[in-house]
Amino acid sequence: MGLDLLVMAPHPDDAELGCGGLLARAKSEQQSTGILDLTGGEMGSKGTVEIRVQEAMEATKILRLDHRSNLGLPDGAIADVDMQRRALSKVIRELRPRVVVAPYESDRHPDHLAASRLCASAVHFAGLRKAAVEGKPHKVERLLFYPGNYPALPNLAVDISDYIEVWEASVRAYRSQFEGEQVSETVHAGGVESRRALRRYWGNLVGVDYAEPLISPVPFLTRLW
Repeated sequence: MGLDLLVMAPHPDDAELGCGGLLARAKSEQQSTGILDLTGGEMGSKGTVEIRVQEAMEATKILRLDHRSNLGLPDGAIADVDMQRRALSKVIRELRPRVVVAPYESDRHPDHLAASRLCASAVHFAGLRKAAVEGKPHKVERLLFYPGNYPALPNLAVDISDYIEVWEASVRAYRSQFEGEQVSETVHAGGVESRRALRRYWGNLVGVDYAEPLISPVPFLTRLW
């Protein structure tokens, strides 16, 4: 398929929360974009799998994604084990992304921590000719990570000032997670607003209105002017 940018997410809404602004910006710059949800979020306290599927479809339209799929791994049991690694490597070979963005390894949620390790392993094995994985080997050009529930010190920042409202709309598409009767509106608003405030903070540090932080495990060259 040949995607330019593929974001991997442990659960539906993690990709939007982590780097929905990046996805919106990439699409506006004529890059092909996609999200691969690893699970259906069936262990979540709010909403149902069916509701979250519908919400993910709405967020997909808002971000104008070229691709979205779900690997169908068990929520609460993501692990860097052979069966899951092969399944994810197979999809990477099918989608053939240039850039993959995965959850950062430091997080309070066990699935996020495990997903970070699984994604890194799968990216590696997808490029090995002798790996026992279906499909033609594919080497990802760049693997990046987005922070989740724990503070992280990023070494990259992407200006998403022009896309902050698209980012927020994509997050609020998950109404079961950010609206409803189970949690007060104040808490719901705080969940989204706190993520927006973090983007404002990182933007302030690099001289723009809003920015999304990313972590690169290795340095790479970029233009200064």
